[in-house]
Amino acid sequence: MNKPLTLALPKGRLLAPALQMLRSMGLDGVEADSRKLIFADERRGLRFLILKPADIPTYVEYGAADLGIVGKDILMEQEPDVYEPLDLGFGFCRLVVAEPLTLWERDDPAKWSWVRVATKYPTLTERYFSERGIQVEMIRLDGSIELAPLVGLAERIVDLVQSGETLRANGLVEVAEIMRSTARLIVNRASLKTGYLPVSQLIEQMKKQVARP
Repeated sequence: MNKPLTLALPKGRLLAPALQMLRSMGLDGVEADSRKLIFADERRGLRFLILKPADIPTYVEYGAADLGIVGKDILMEQEPDVYEPLDLGFGFCRLVVAEPLTLWERDDPAKWSWVRVATKYPTLTERYFSERGIQVEMIRLDGSIELAPLVGLAERIVDLVQSGETLRANGLVEVAEIMRSTARLIVNRASLKTGYLPVSQLIEQMKKQVARP
């Protein structure tokens, strides 16, 4: 593989720890506060793309990026055809069902038969409720999910939480945990074959960083 390896990095909460890992490996070239979306570390033969997290699996699956860093929640939601060799160990969060405190005080999830839920994770939401025999009407949102119960759009939400502070600030209470998520390294399957040496070397470097105490 003569062209530089392309690594897709996620905007948002995972970018800082991803850059910290790369810099500890001696990789550089990304300016975190820049508006640029493409960077290069020419010395190491690497190109970096800064993307919305939800777009990274698509870029990697279709070969526009050789590798990517993305949350397990997105991989579980989209189920892309990519190789996932490594749990990077940072970016821990949980996907939960939450509802307003006023509803929680009189609610019994064991009696749910039908729910309306606002979420950006329709696949995981549908799977969770259907496995429990609960009919679910989903309202697909891309941001400010916590607002939905406050304005009557949906009584419940399914969303990612880290500390839970955003839920509490909006009067919401966690009812159930659907899954736990951390950042993962994903690799395009063709790139792993055609560029086996540089790709596998980068994977091994990251494994050593993950293993460091």
